[in-house]
Amino acid sequence: MSGAAAMAFKAALDAAPSVRRLGCLVAFNGLVIEAQGPDAVIGELCQLSGHGSEDPVLAEVVGFRDGRVLLMPFGHLRGMSIGATVEALGRRARIPVGNDMIGRVLDAFGAPLDGKPPIRADAEKDIHGVAINPMARAPLTEGLETGVKAIDGLVPLAKGQRVGIFAGSGVGKSTLLGMLAGHVRADVIVVGLIGERGREVADFLQDALSKEGRERSVLIVATADQPALTRTHAVHAAHAVAEHFREQGLDVLLVIDSITRFAMAQREVGLATGEPPTSRGYPPSVFNLLPQILERGGSLKGAGTITAVYSVLVEGDDMNEPVADHMRAILDGHIVLSRDLAARGQLPAIDVLSSISRLQSKICLADDLTLMRQTRAMVAVYESSRDLVEMGAYQAGTNPALDEALRCQPRITDFIRQSPGERSTRESSMRMLRDLLSGELA
Repeated sequence: MSGAAAMAFKAALDAAPSVRRLGCLVAFNGLVIEAQGPDAVIGELCQLSGHGSEDPVLAEVVGFRDGRVLLMPFGHLRGMSIGATVEALGRRARIPVGNDMIGRVLDAFGAPLDGKPPIRADAEKDIHGVAINPMARAPLTEGLETGVKAIDGLVPLAKGQRVGIFAGSGVGKSTLLGMLAGHVRADVIVVGLIGERGREVADFLQDALSKEGRERSVLIVATADQPALTRTHAVHAAHAVAEHFREQGLDVLLVIDSITRFAMAQREVGLATGEPPTSRGYPPSVFNLLPQILERGGSLKGAGTITAVYSVLVEGDDMNEPVADHMRAILDGHIVLSRDLAARGQLPAIDVLSSISRLQSKICLADDLTLMRQTRAMVAVYESSRDLVEMGAYQAGTNPALDEALRCQPRITDFIRQSPGERSTRESSMRMLRDLLSGELA
């Protein structure tokens, strides 16, 4: 054996585990596996194999109870029986990362879903990452051009900002996310589709996301039929992929659709492991994890940026339900979609009065901020008197501010309206607002 071969053999021998930590499955209750052993730690991966099962199943240690190890599987346990072997693997969940991911559709573990060969990874990243030192963050002072007029003109975002899109079902949330991913000026787009129907994944790829957007996007997918732990895993994996590209000095747009389905999946995990239900059945771990996830975005000194957009599915259009309320408190801004505006044909159905960007004063000129305030004021005056006007009870000339709002309202609505394939620049959006208020579009 040559010297190089001997060294490689010795390295492989040193890396091989000298002992196997084994346990056996003793119970399976709903979502949780109970095992006698192995000697494992929280977050460690284990492999389950039994005589009746077709393939080994990967699981993660999520807790302990009465001397037993609690695990949750990433796959289905069909064919698994009492006494199945549980082997600790000595590693945490990781995902392969690299430039070969761009333009691909992957599952929560980095395996291809698009029928193409496996990706060529440059490295592997722990999906949970590490907490960022607040002093390592760079200030957010540079605007992000999204290509969506209503956002660039009225709710401007900064590179590295974290923003939520709050909407009920069927109001155009996925369409707006597709517009953002297709039109935004960013180097890489990472999209996490969490808990979606399988049909919606293909629809998002083919309809909502443009060809240009697909060519610079990484899609991480965990559909609704997959186990709860896989769905939560996909959210962490999407953040890990975005962090990899930020470390390369790139500007990344991270889109998670939806963070509410992540919270629901974590609720399943927490309740199954014995956590007490609190607000609307959500256990404490949900509200502990949300800020940990959201803090992974932003801008770092000497690196790139992650602008994170999280869709929040508000149940029953209740903007004060627990997840929505908690997210609104953590985020740097929120964009609210209105079912009433969608019914009136205003798409995207952005409710200007309910939406806000907390960083707009840091990235906009004073003249632009004045334009935004004037536009919002006109929308507020119109909305406060809309019922009166529609009943025909208002007489022109009674309220000059309302007269001006009535004159500009059709143009404001036309300004907000935008078809999915239409792209705008921030300069053109502000120019349109300026002309709109000056009456030059009349």
